Amino acid sequence: MNTLIYLIPIALLLGGLGLAAFLWSMKSGQYEDLDGAAWRVLDDGDGTAKPGHRTEDRQP
Repeated sequence: MNTLIYLIPIALLLGGLGLAAFLWSMKSGQYEDLDGAAWRVLDDGDGTAKPGHRTEDRQP
């Protein structure tokens, strides 16, 4: 029973840290571009591939 005196504040502190990290990520725009990371993985690095653009349509 004595351990609850220590565990409850620690749990509240960790929950507060998680909430603060979530709010910080929301303010910094981490969730604004959800598709961009997926497209950057598929990009071959030539800088011309954009979401919605097909590379076959380009003229040299």
